[in-house]
Formats: sequence, structure tokens, C-alpha cells
Amino acid sequence: MSSLPLVDAERWPAVARTPHSPVRAAAARLILRRAVRDLPLIVLLPNGSRLGAGGAGAPVMEIVSDAFFHRIGADLKIGFGEAYLAGDWRPAAGTDLADLLTVFAKQLTNLVPPTLQRFRKLIEQRMPSSELNDRSGARNNIARHYDLSNDLFATFLDETMSYSSAWFETHEEDLETAQRRKIDGILDYADVREGSRVLEIGTGWGQLAIQAAERGATVTSVTLSAEQRDLARKRIAEAGVNAEVELRDYRDVHGQYDAIVSVEMIEAVGAQYWPTYFATIDRLLAPGGRFALQSITMPHDRLLATRHAQGWIHRYIFPGGLIPSLTAIEQIAGTAGGLEIAHRRDLGPAYAQTLRLWRDRFTAHAAEVANLGFDAVFRRMWEFYLAYSEAGFRAGYLGVSQLALVRK
Repeated sequence: MSSLPLVDAERWPAVARTPHSPVRAAAARLILRRAVRDLPLIVLLPNGSRLGAGGAGAPVMEIVSDAFFHRIGADLKIGFGEAYLAGDWRPAAGTDLADLLTVFAKQLTNLVPPTLQRFRKLIEQRMPSSELNDRSGARNNIARHYDLSNDLFATFLDETMSYSSAWFETHEEDLETAQRRKIDGILDYADVREGSRVLEIGTGWGQLAIQAAERGATVTSVTLSAEQRDLARKRIAEAGVNAEVELRDYRDVHGQYDAIVSVEMIEAVGAQYWPTYFATIDRLLAPGGRFALQSITMPHDRLLATRHAQGWIHRYIFPGGLIPSLTAIEQIAGTAGGLEIAHRRDLGPAYAQTLRLWRDRFTAHAAEVANLGFDAVFRRMWEFYLAYSEAGFRAGYLGVSQLALVRK
């Protein structure tokens, strides 16, 4: 029986409704049995039997409802996460969710047999056309995530309100220090100094604009999130620095800038618009200027295999999003923007640490999140999102890089 029997069907229709497909559910049972046979974990089935090769201390996954198999049989990429939201499976007591998901993430490309992967395009859902990142689509996609509530993000972010990978030098370092170092690193890559004309694409909540202005730069920052714009302006005023924040699409920016910076915004651009993104950078970058980019990345072969498919993260967290590969960035920046990578800094392990700290803060403030009006399904969704992302970086399936790009 599901541990979350009361789900608001109007708000969470796919979670409240269990697909019924006995044939696909039976196939999913066989695939799961094969997939976990040699993995260092334990899977407890509803009938009490056990799967997996894990020993004492291994992560334990409890499947508490047969609905789990119907969900993953209908769509593995979306159903696995939906089953967690519905309470159809959970980590056992004493098992950390990210530890469990990391085991799966390390074998992500091998979980489904190659013979069945050939039929992937026949059953997986494609990105909806309504989530394409044209001007109106991008605005809607950004609002669905970043305009949820500034107070929500404040429950788990540090004092800088930075919502991207930090740069840690030690595991004991506090998050705020590591976030400020990350921002200084990207500003250094863009050669931001006194008198620099700086454009930031993707404001966040204003910390990068503040630190750039503290260097004596003239800063213009653009965002599509009204919530972010309002709080960023407030934080900039409280910091006593001068920076402009505009509600504007990056494609509608004009002028010339000595430095352009963008931190983990390219993931919201969409593959169709990556050439436009880099062409816009080229148009706005003054002669001799530099572009500094921080981007989450994935392997190029996985990008090519999955770029048209809708996954759980797209449906529930980042509509219209797509993580690029370093190869894609290098190729498109060169062909569409005339840019080449001059320097690169990888922060993958630091992102896993960042996400762990965010999740710890989020769960510690669960009551506060509930008081903001976010129900149990939402809280499970964000717990899963943070753990799922952490597992990707811990397994090396995801990376994150700071890049300094200059004209060829």
C-alpha cells in the first residue's frame, strides 16, 4: 500500500493516477531483476523477496506497492520519479536517498538491455512543443521554477542566495565562502575589473552582480524571473552597490560589453537555441572582450541519445531544459559565436557537496516549506530532485565546468 494515499489529484494528476499495463509491468519486473542482479544494493519487493548483490551496510530500496512496476513499465524515465512521489518506493530506514540513487546512476546506461534500448524512441515521451524556448516559452518555463517563491529558495540556499555549484577547497568549508569563491572565479575568467562593462545573462538573486559591482564594474543583469528581479534589486540596494537588473530576454539585449558572464543559465536555453545564444554573445561582446560561462554538462553521446526525450526532471523541475555537453559547447560556440575555450575549471565533486548541503537544509526546514503552502508531494519532489542531481555528480554522469571563452 502506498505511504501517501492522499494525493491532490487536481494538482498532481499523474501521481494520483496509476497506469495499468500488466504486460509492461511484467516486463519491468524482469528488467529490474536483471538490472540490480549485480549491483551493490538490496531491493525489497512487496512480497518480501530480495534482489541485488549488496551486503551489510549496502543501500536498501523498499518497493512498497506493485504500482511501482506499472509506472516504470509505462515510462521508465518519468515513472521511477513519479513512483517516489506517490510513495510506491522509498529508501529503507538508515539508507540515504542519494546513496541509493548513486548506485543506479553509476550504471545508468546499462540498466536497460541494449536489445530493448532500440525501442526507446517508440515508448519514451518527447519534449512538448509548448516548452520550446522561444521568447514566450522561455518566460513560462523560467516562471514555473524560479517564480515558485523566493522564500522557498531561501530555506535551503546560503546567505548569498546562489543557486549553482559552489567551489569548495575543503569538505569542512562553509557554503557561503565556497559560493563567493565560485563567483570570483567566473569574474576572473571574464577579466572583470574596475571600469569593465559587464553583462550578466541570468541574474539569479543578484550575488554575482553585487561582487562584480564591488570590483568597480558597470553591471547590467537580465533575467526572465520577476521574483528574482525584485529580490536581486533589493539585495543590490542593501549592499550599497550600483547594478541594473532588467526583466529581459537575452536575445533582446543591445549594446557592447567588455565582459559577459552566465552561470548555469545555458541549461535553460534549449538545443534549438544554442546557436542563437552564442551568436548573441558574439554580437554583444566588445572587441577584446571575454565571455565566462558556468555550465552543467553531460557526456556527448548521452546528449545525442536523449536530447529529444522528456524525462522526470523536465516534467517536474525544469521544463524545456537541456544540459549540454562540453563538445556541444565547443562546437556551437565556435561555429555560431566565433568563440573558443581559453581556460576551463571543473567543479563536479563540488556540486555533489553543494547539493548535499542544500538537501540537508531543505529537509531541516520541511515545516517552514509546508507553511509556505507546499504540500507533501512537492516536498518529496524536491527532496528527490536534489538527491537525484547529487547522485548524478557523485557518479560522474554529470559534470560542471567554468569556461573562459575568447574570440578566435
